[in-house]
Amino acid sequence: MIEEGHIVMAKKKRNELWIITGAAGTGKNTVSEYLYTQYGIPRVLTHTTRPPRAGEKDGVSYYFETPESFAQKHLIEQVTYDGHQYGSSREALQKAWATHRIVSLVLDTEGAKSYIRTFGDHIFLLFITVHHPDSLRQRMIDRGDAPVAVEARLHSPEYRRDLKLPAELAPVAHIIHNDTWVEAKQEIDRLLKQEAIRMAAEEF
Repeated sequence: MIEEGHIVMAKKKRNELWIITGAAGTGKNTVSEYLYTQYGIPRVLTHTTRPPRAGEKDGVSYYFETPESFAQKHLIEQVTYDGHQYGSSREALQKAWATHRIVSLVLDTEGAKSYIRTFGDHIFLLFITVHHPDSLRQRMIDRGDAPVAVEARLHSPEYRRDLKLPAELAPVAHIIHNDTWVEAKQEIDRLLKQEAIRMAAEEF
């Protein structure tokens, strides 16, 4: 059930990981922040070797790493994107699960595939998309990305890949259209209420 904006379950406790995936600029981090502020679902931080954007802090936005420290992590998945390394670690996931039964994680679609293969039924997947991908260029600029970096990302094979829902993820994906945040929140709220009812029914 949902109580005071948080998902509350009883009796049987099973850890779950809610993956948020999609192309750059679609609003994955915004969705993750909403899950935390509205439903108390915290984000598992990932590791990256890219430099922080304006306002980002180590241990809050990401774990910002050097190539050497990145290589020492016990990574479940990793990817090189725009010349920088990204990955998520078993340590970060277990740390999050130690205090919250349901946590979220922002990943690209290849990373999402790795988690589906590893954790299976523990995964609830949200694929964030827009009807007009041309709008994503301005979104990335508005969030503070350098124009040169934006153009590099838009022309990268990873960006083009993440615009489409992979066939491997389609059977378990819940599609959220984030053309406007108001509509996206409505879709998220509806899905989470349905999921809360389903999980509650399984546990009683």
